[in-house]
Amino acid sequence: MLYGDPQSDRWTRIGRAAMARPEATMKLQMFKSKIHRATVTHADLAYEGSVTIDTDLMRAANILPYEAVHVWNITRGSRLVTYALEGPAGSGAVCVNGAAAHLNEPGDQVIIATFADFEPAEAARHRPTVVRVDTQNRPIADARPEAAGPVLRSIG
Repeated sequence: MLYGDPQSDRWTRIGRAAMARPEATMKLQMFKSKIHRATVTHADLAYEGSVTIDTDLMRAANILPYEAVHVWNITRGSRLVTYALEGPAGSGAVCVNGAAAHLNEPGDQVIIATFADFEPAEAARHRPTVVRVDTQNRPIADARPEAAGPVLRSIG
């Protein structure tokens, strides 16, 4: 019999084994949180790497120290992954450190995003945290959910 033949014993064993796996073993990577349109305050080539973020902003966005973060530079179009370090609370600091400082300069606007793995049931209930900030990196009162961009809104 051919492999994949539904009548074969091997196909039956493979199918039973797959169905016996609990759904909880599957994880979905979901957008967890972000700081939207922050302004880079410093870029330090001499530091080992990471991004230093105002502790208050980290807490508001549910970002932990040493958590992996994506830094998407709106100004330059660059993207990188690094980790977060706590900066002085209330300072508005967003300092890109190490080699990533070549891709980010003070005054650039960035999105700092995190992702997390969820089981399917958790993923269905999950809503990301979005912290929108002003030009001084202070949170603004804007609890709108994420919406599709204008191109998508213009279709249909």
